[in-house]
Amino acid sequence: MSHLLNSLNDKQKEAVTHDRGPLLIIAGAGTGKTTVITTKIAYLILEKNISPEEILALTFTDKAAGEMEERVDRLLPLGYHDLWISTFHAFAERILHEHGLEIGLPNDFKLLNATEQWLSVRRNLDLFNLDYYRPLGNPTKFIHALLKLFSRAKDECISPEQYLEYAQNLKLDSDSAEFVRDALSEEEIKKLSKKKLKELAAEGIKKQLEIADAYHTYQRLLLENNALDFGDLINYTLKLFQTRKNLLLKYQQQFKYILVDEFQDTNYAQYELVKLLSGPPAGGQNLTVVGDDDQAIYKFRGASVSNILQFKDDFPKCREIFLVDNYRSAQPILDLAYKFIQRNNPDRLEIKLAGDKKLSKKLISHVERHSEILHLHGQTLDDEAELVISKIVSLYNKDKDNNWSDFAILVRANASSDDFCRALEAAKVPYIFLAASGLYRKSIILDILSWLRCLDDYHESAAFYRVLNLPIWHISERDIVNLNYWANRKGLSLYESAREANLFNNISAETKKKLQGILSLMADQAALARTGKKPTEIITDFLNRSGYLKYLTNEDFAASREQLDYLNQFYKKLAAFEQENVGHTLKDLLELWELEREAGDEGALSFNWEEAGPDAVKIMTVHGAKGLEFKYVFIANLVDKKFPSTGKSDPIELPDKLIKEIIPEGDAHLEEERRLFYVAVTRAKSGLYFSSAEDYGGVRKKKLSRFLAELAEDGFVLGVKPTVVSRPLLGGAATSARPSQAEREYLKPSASQNFSFTQLRDYERCPYQYRFAHVLHIPAAGKAVFSFGKTMHGVMQKFFLLARLRSSSGQKDLFGGEAKSGEIIFDELRDIYVESFIDDWYPDKKTKDAYFDQGLKSLKNFFDLWQKCKSLAEQLEYRFTFKLSSDCSIRGAIDRIDRVSGGVKLIDYKTGRAKERLSGEDKEQLLLYQIAAQEVLKEPVKELVFYYFDDNSEISFLGTPEEISGLKEKIISTVEEIKTAKFPAKPEKEKCKWCDFRNICDYAL
Repeated sequence: MSHLLNSLNDKQKEAVTHDRGPLLIIAGAGTGKTTVITTKIAYLILEKNISPEEILALTFTDKAAGEMEERVDRLLPLGYHDLWISTFHAFAERILHEHGLEIGLPNDFKLLNATEQWLSVRRNLDLFNLDYYRPLGNPTKFIHALLKLFSRAKDECISPEQYLEYAQNLKLDSDSAEFVRDALSEEEIKKLSKKKLKELAAEGIKKQLEIADAYHTYQRLLLENNALDFGDLINYTLKLFQTRKNLLLKYQQQFKYILVDEFQDTNYAQYELVKLLSGPPAGGQNLTVVGDDDQAIYKFRGASVSNILQFKDDFPKCREIFLVDNYRSAQPILDLAYKFIQRNNPDRLEIKLAGDKKLSKKLISHVERHSEILHLHGQTLDDEAELVISKIVSLYNKDKDNNWSDFAILVRANASSDDFCRALEAAKVPYIFLAASGLYRKSIILDILSWLRCLDDYHESAAFYRVLNLPIWHISERDIVNLNYWANRKGLSLYESAREANLFNNISAETKKKLQGILSLMADQAALARTGKKPTEIITDFLNRSGYLKYLTNEDFAASREQLDYLNQFYKKLAAFEQENVGHTLKDLLELWELEREAGDEGALSFNWEEAGPDAVKIMTVHGAKGLEFKYVFIANLVDKKFPSTGKSDPIELPDKLIKEIIPEGDAHLEEERRLFYVAVTRAKSGLYFSSAEDYGGVRKKKLSRFLAELAEDGFVLGVKPTVVSRPLLGGAATSARPSQAEREYLKPSASQNFSFTQLRDYERCPYQYRFAHVLHIPAAGKAVFSFGKTMHGVMQKFFLLARLRSSSGQKDLFGGEAKSGEIIFDELRDIYVESFIDDWYPDKKTKDAYFDQGLKSLKNFFDLWQKCKSLAEQLEYRFTFKLSSDCSIRGAIDRIDRVSGGVKLIDYKTGRAKERLSGEDKEQLLLYQIAAQEVLKEPVKELVFYYFDDNSEISFLGTPEEISGLKEKIISTVEEIKTAKFPAKPEKEKCKWCDFRNICDYAL
């Protein structure tokens, strides 16, 4: 045994040799927890003569399980068989495949991933009795939220039957008060009448019943299709053991020792399974759990940090061993980390377990290393990126023993990595971006998908625009802009414009010739698709005939290896699709991809460290860095709302009364963000660098992260004076989506251009989207919700004109006849609606009929309400233009203006449901109208109203002088930015999801 224990310190030996009874090992960062758990397995086999099949070791990822098995294999001198080292889900799947029939499960069930779950619900949406959670304009809006809720329920061992029982037992009394408290503040509640409070409570109960019914339907849908999701694996295994005591006894007797790695990442259900398998107290409870509450960072996956805090209560006789000897980081880095994480007290194990004992989780370094901890603070995001890359280059050149692989840039979210990737590329520094998904966002894949979309529909202008921009054609951007111009002027698709290019004088002869070749190839490929050729065959033919493959394999093409790797991964996905869907067409494939994108699937990326080459800077999220270590670590974008991120509650919350885990006392989100920061800090061996900037492209300067402020309180010196890089290492190349000078000059807005609210909003949300829509004017496909919205706006305009006419005798009606006397009846409003209904862009008759019925229902409710007041509009579709400054003109149209006492009321129609609370961004449209009314009408505005057709409700407010002044400044600033003709991408998952150009955008999430 000397070869196993000689390399261990005293605490590690104590943990390895502990024999009987429960054991809690608190293993701090870099203290060798994996070494301890694998050595313990070898110790039990070699020293205690425990058979491998009598040991169960559970962890969370396939990679961790594989590494653990590999290490055990190296420690054992002879071979072994049936070693139960696996993830929780793999263990449960193995059990259910073998014994699931005993509780009515098929042993050939299919395990659905997140995308397959979404697709299953999407394709069977009609089976779900949804009202609130299936809005007509966006019926799939809540699928993700519902699935997440179902997953959370399964994490808490809550069955559909239990959820339904909870919902049915709710009453309109104190039981339902939580729904009102969750939606409104105490001040808002005080302003409401008892009747309104009762209505809100009733609505909350209705929602819970709808959720419970959906949960039941979802579970039935899975079973009818012989499918399970990941939550089912644990829950059904629990059910199996709870109802088949003989099976439970079999596995309790088999697994004499159970070891759980990363115990802080278990959820409630997984912990229940562990407790069940470990047996009753009389059975010995040889359960070892290893974890660190300070590294619990997977709450979004359902992990419950309370499990590790609860373990002592569940196993009062357990032995506790703290591993604090660190073999990774220099002491100053560990000291900084320890001071920082203590701000999570008292919700830390160190405090919970202390009692009368003096326990400390302060890590002690056992490495002699020089250390440096610095804060790099730039004026702009470009400056920040350059400061980081300059420091990396400096450190690399300073020590010949340094490799590029010694450096890691850690970001809070994948989207934040783009700027650093481009900066490293511009600086010619080798790098690897480690992401688990994003294949469908890679340039080469976007190129291929755009080509395939054009084969399916020539007139998809956004896809054709990307095709024209492929690097293999070398078509000038000015010619592409001119083709766009003619497409918009003549009402053509971009494809039709290209086909008629010979008629246009401002298209070069060279481009006209290239267009002929592109259109000819496209026609040939489309013919291949119609004959039923497989997508892999079509793509192979395209890559060869277009010259794209030759372009990729050019030795001078720096990124060819990476692009070819993405191409191979994509090709494998295609081959799998063809194998699983024999006889399906290219259209079927494109529809599936569109559904996957709608489901949020960005395409899984496989990554092999060895194949990628070891010597490259690593960029990854902090979550992805868990378990890794680097000589130098840079933690980027340490500013307000980026890190820590803004706490977002789940769209649909699991009711508190159903939650079984222990909820921490403090701010759960902030504590998790602190743990995440702690993980990032403790990845560093010698150098730890924090980076930030004041300007990230918004209107206002960014504040430094509160985490930096907390470090400063502990004595860390911040780089508070922003650095402006005077001699850019990157030459400005780090800025995303920056157009060329030629394009900027050619497309710069004219001095006389007026800007609409839509343009201002689009630019603020994403300047790159603004470039596509309002600069290049790429035609976008229509949407059913837009057709419906135009219909309802038109109906309102005609109705109020009719109401005005009826209020004056002797006037003509809308249709040229003599005005009818007496009251307006609903049949007249219905006739207006039927005549005005726009039936464009509805995907099918069923959807169109649903919209039509919804509109008719909304108008009936509107009419009944209007009959009580019979208001008459002062102005309808009031168009305005005004100047905020000498070079900032704003235009727009106000849906309706009513005369009220002392002034006017401005009304804007919305086709959805009323929001429970308006954000500052939500208010801006009406605030702009308030400014317009004051500037143009010269009328005092008394009220601003959003009128929602779906439930015929109103939300009203009035802009304060501060809000008006702030919006004016913001608009002027935005217009100034637009006039620079710079269009950087600002990708955000929810915004990208609804962008008309997401299928051709390199930056879409």
